[in-house]
Amino acid sequence: VTKRVNTATGVWKNWNWRSEGDLMLNGAYFTSSGVGAAASYSRASSLSAKSSSMVGIITSQAGVLSCRKGSSC
Repeated sequence: VTKRVNTATGVWKNWNWRSEGDLMLNGAYFTSSGVGAAASYSRASSLSAKSSSMVGIITSQAGVLSCRKGSSC
């Protein structure tokens, strides 16, 4: 998610948002913010490719968030 409409810079400037190798089309752009990811996050987000047979295992805990209007998710 890179759209920050009607949100003051002070709200998101410390969020760690990065884009690496993403192709931006039709005037799209990305603004990095924050201090960057911790080394432990970088290691976790750099997993090697897995077999498609593992999709069920990898996504078994995926699902819809139980968000309520006016509350944080």
